[in-house]
Amino acid sequence: MGTETPPPHRLFSAAGDALLEAVAGAVGIAHEQAREYGILRNVLDGTPAAVEVLDHGLRYLYVNPTVSRLSGLPPESFIGRTLSEVMPDVHRGDEALRMVLADGECREVPLTGRTRARSPFRRRQWNMVYHRLEEGDGQVLGLCGIGVEISALREYVDDLESAHQRLALLDTATTRVGTTLDVDRTCIELAEFVAPSMADACAVDVVEDGTASMAPPPGPGIVRVRVAAVSGDPDILRHLARGGRLGEIIDIPRHSPIRRSLATGRPWKANLGADEVFHKMVLKPENLALYRAAGIHSLLAVPLPTRGHPVGVCFLARAGDSPPFTEDDVLVAQDLASRAAVTIDHARRYTLEHTMALELQRALLSEPGAPHPDVEVASRYLPAGHSALVGGDWFDSIALPDGRTLQVMGDVMGHGFTAAVAMTQYRSLLRSLAVADTSVDGILEDADHRLANMGLDRVATCQLVLIDPARATFTVASAGHLPPVLLREDGATLVPVRSGPPLGTEQGGYESLTMPFPPGSVLLLYTDGLVEHRGMDIDASLRRLTDLRIPLDGPLDDIIEAVLARLVLGTAEDDVALLAARTRAA
Repeated sequence: MGTETPPPHRLFSAAGDALLEAVAGAVGIAHEQAREYGILRNVLDGTPAAVEVLDHGLRYLYVNPTVSRLSGLPPESFIGRTLSEVMPDVHRGDEALRMVLADGECREVPLTGRTRARSPFRRRQWNMVYHRLEEGDGQVLGLCGIGVEISALREYVDDLESAHQRLALLDTATTRVGTTLDVDRTCIELAEFVAPSMADACAVDVVEDGTASMAPPPGPGIVRVRVAAVSGDPDILRHLARGGRLGEIIDIPRHSPIRRSLATGRPWKANLGADEVFHKMVLKPENLALYRAAGIHSLLAVPLPTRGHPVGVCFLARAGDSPPFTEDDVLVAQDLASRAAVTIDHARRYTLEHTMALELQRALLSEPGAPHPDVEVASRYLPAGHSALVGGDWFDSIALPDGRTLQVMGDVMGHGFTAAVAMTQYRSLLRSLAVADTSVDGILEDADHRLANMGLDRVATCQLVLIDPARATFTVASAGHLPPVLLREDGATLVPVRSGPPLGTEQGGYESLTMPFPPGSVLLLYTDGLVEHRGMDIDASLRRLTDLRIPLDGPLDDIIEAVLARLVLGTAEDDVALLAARTRAA
């Protein structure tokens, strides 16, 4: 049988005190050595630095009172034991200590973790420097470690790093979330940014106002939301997909913490939550089993706040080995939600105004006046893309006496609902003036005078074309509008009409031009959205129009579609209105 290793002898024990008493009255070398021993003992016991002595097996031979105070343990509990035995929640790189024992080179080794002693720091850290202890003959006795606590500095640096990471994350989010004035697109961008940058899965629900849902209105205290976006780990989403689908309408009851979160604007967090906690969180109780099957252990719900009321809620989930949500995570999620909420709110307001103006404009343009039977007319209205509101473009076709037809194309300055409303006044006035038997330039003169006296704050460009099939001619007058285009089989030409001032300026001075209208040719009126493009000279844009070579023997609707396909690439930068006319064969 092997012999047991005897317990290590404690350094600076009570035997040292007995030695000091024994030599108190002595003189000479013994007294001087005892005096030096006492001084050294006072230094070790009184220093605010942590001092420890370890043997070859890294077991404690001595700890000074500072180590005892910082650990919350009496010195006796250290002697003969290793760090992991005394303080299992404190970690140290013992391999570095063994290297010091082997080569004698001192090394700096950090200690990190939690102790029994109370501390204001989330995690404690010490910087220790270990030296090899040797006797005069070179025999290695063990190690001496001396260090100080740097928990405050470490926490300060960690906070700075967290703040930097937070700012970097939010800076990236600025370029990736809210790139359009579209509610669902913004929700998708938010969900795709949050997962995987902050969560393993994310869902964004928007509060429904009831206008888009065919379901009966919710009861008192119930908030209705629509699942607008989901993103995350495919395995997690595969489990969750069985409990709901994108676009689903969900009613949140009054007692739900999500309902309270929406009401108060404060987030709701469930870290490592038990089933009874998750039951409060999930919007549909039967989904709890799906959450558990997906490995989700922590949930965070963050409202999307606006000045009036939240426009939705963002759900974050962590699963598997991912850590629970920290307070920093909550702050970042709230900041992201606030930024996204502003974009969603703006998108909703934009959509409302855009829809109102578009519906008004469509109502006015859906049934332009019918021309005479011997004139064929087709029209098209193309609203601008996501970045622009509906403008004041309009067109009309008015049958006049003697078989003539008046074609009208106009564009009120500006965009939005007010421009669309102003457009109705221009259109109504021109209709009333057209019934009088007068010239196109006379109609513009009269309209300009009346509109100026009406005090409208928006001027408009306008084009009038009087088609006379009996004479095979058309007469055109322009109030600041781009010239019409005459499409023929041998090419397209701009009608060289002199352009007068816009309507509403009361400057007048309009002139008319009469030209032949050959059978089979097509007269095209349009607004500037067709030809004006950012970064392109207007003359170059008009040349693209006159360079068109389009078959003219098909329906007018096909001709208009061909023009749009050639000249409008992608999303229109401005509203486009087209009005095409052709005389019918006798």
